[in-house]
Amino acid sequence: MNAMTPAWLDVGALTDIPARGGRVVRTPRGCIAVFRAADDAVFALDDRCPHKGGPLSQGIVSGDSVTCPLHGWNLQLDSGQACAPDVGCARTYPVQVRDGEVWLSLAQVDGHGRSGAATEAVA
Repeated sequence: MNAMTPAWLDVGALTDIPARGGRVVRTPRGCIAVFRAADDAVFALDDRCPHKGGPLSQGIVSGDSVTCPLHGWNLQLDSGQACAPDVGCARTYPVQVRDGEVWLSLAQVDGHGRSGAATEAVA
């Protein structure tokens, strides 16, 4: 693997993540929350709300957002952006589903660590 190739971590089976829920993955970059939407789309965000640092992995997934359990901030799963009227952003990470396994990349896609597409399904 060269410096241009992102490292992918196998974080477990898709079915290990509850539908409309999340789980924590501990990495060298810190804790990352991996979420599974009702339609089995998978997203990954820093497990830290930009408001007061609440554990997003313990939040409730509704549609395409997660609600922080501490103060009710809603963040978009695909971008990490807070929903109006709140302002802030949680770093996102690329994820893939391959043969029923969820893979997480720790590669930073841009200078802010946000990926352009949070979910990519791979056969």
